[in-house]
Amino acid sequence: MNSRYKRKKRRIRKRRVFLFIVLLLILGVVGYAAAQYYIGKNQAGEGFEKLEDVKFNGKKDAKGRINFLLLGIDKREGEKKSHTDTIMVAQYDPKKDDVKIISLMRDMFVDVPGYKKWKINTAFFLDGPELLRKTIQQNFGLDVQYYVMVDFKGFEKIVDTLAPNGIEIDVEKKMSENIDVTLEPGLQRLNGKELLGYARFRHDAEADFGRVARQQKVINALKDEVLSVNGITKAPKLFGTIQPYIQTNMSKTDSIALLTKVLLNKPDKIETLTVPVQGAYQPGYSDYAGSVLEVDLEKNKQAIDDFLNDRNKDNTETTNEDTNP
Repeated sequence: MNSRYKRKKRRIRKRRVFLFIVLLLILGVVGYAAAQYYIGKNQAGEGFEKLEDVKFNGKKDAKGRINFLLLGIDKREGEKKSHTDTIMVAQYDPKKDDVKIISLMRDMFVDVPGYKKWKINTAFFLDGPELLRKTIQQNFGLDVQYYVMVDFKGFEKIVDTLAPNGIEIDVEKKMSENIDVTLEPGLQRLNGKELLGYARFRHDAEADFGRVARQQKVINALKDEVLSVNGITKAPKLFGTIQPYIQTNMSKTDSIALLTKVLLNKPDKIETLTVPVQGAYQPGYSDYAGSVLEVDLEKNKQAIDDFLNDRNKDNTETTNEDTNP
């Protein structure tokens, strides 16, 4: 009886690990959904070419919170190095059982340690996740403990496996340009391909800022589905789907310790912040980097600190939703 109980407990623990990795993948892959989409490249099941000998010297948060650097990877034809077109930092606070996500705009013109000023996403291209971690820490005072690199090729399959009837989204306008689908405005259920197109769309006056807002909207919708009973029962199948599309330095031991807290105390909200914040940037141009965002580092650093320490809600968007509506 005792042996059977232990086996059952191990299965439950392993399922929680699967589920949390799925949640992380969804957070990252939604951000990456805005990257260039190559039809026919890396068909579902093949995955992406993972980086070798990745060094990552992330630091633990002094207050016990857990920070993840979420990166979407794009390996372009004929190039040896990968690109990341979207950068997010996700923080889980085990004391408060909440999740916060910071979306870092890829065109911010910042100092890259050991190099000249570049767009922030160029740091990853130059020397991988560790240089990007250093760049974020130096410019914004924000450090991370773990990285999660994802490829969006499995996004459609993940969504369709998790929610065969689609994910409910209120589409704000007609969308079709460069997203491989046509979306009409209104409240509707989107399948994997449609949801990917919704998150990718950026051809309007809001450009990347509108795209980031849609990513955050999709993250909240998917979070509820993942943490539902439906998501838990499908966790093992989903894990098999995502394995080819994820690379992380998070060990199974770390995952289990964190998951025991996350899954038993399901976060009921996700707060989001887009950096640069309003009033702390202006459009610029570089002879070698093209169009960039010139940012006020001190104002943005302060906004990040206020956001993570609940001192100012002015620049954040908070969504509170029941996990089982």
